[in-house]
Amino acid sequence: MTQVHDFNPGISSNGLFWIVQVPDDAVKITEDTLTISLKNISVVDQIQFTGGTGNNLGIAGAPATVSFDITYTKSGVPRIVQPTSDDPLSPFHWAGEMWDATNSGTFSLAYNDGSFSAQGSFSSAGNFGEMGREKNGAFVRDETGDNASSAMLPSNQAKPAVSAPPPAGSAALATNSPKFKGRVPVKALVH
Repeated sequence: MTQVHDFNPGISSNGLFWIVQVPDDAVKITEDTLTISLKNISVVDQIQFTGGTGNNLGIAGAPATVSFDITYTKSGVPRIVQPTSDDPLSPFHWAGEMWDATNSGTFSLAYNDGSFSAQGSFSSAGNFGEMGREKNGAFVRDETGDNASSAMLPSNQAKPAVSAPPPAGSAALATNSPKFKGRVPVKALVH
């Protein structure tokens, strides 16, 4: 398969690339769902990387707008995650509650000059997905210094033991299981 289109918002003045700010009113959260609705976001269809690298990303190409609605839905009972490392820089230093989840939605996009448009729907049904609450890095400990994963448990639920990964040569993971789980500390990005 050959990629024909690459819609992206380019590089912002602070150096972040391929990221747009999502307004607060575009996000709706309920007990079991998270919905994001974005309308007419300015992007560029960067068919090729003119000049190769550097600040050219997102500049050359056809100006366009994209809109989408996506809903993530959790199901089942949460999986309680506890840190398996004490190193706040480790991708295994996170705690939380994670539910199996799916997503579905619709999208539309169009070149600003009207010469191209597309619309459609999508779903992750049958694929691995999770959603939940988590703390990572330096935030794994709450304000009292206790492990945050304990604070996320209902008061009537015992603190689960951390299980070791299966030994080599054991049964394969379920087809919808992730191959690697990890998080990156974000304390340096908090103002």
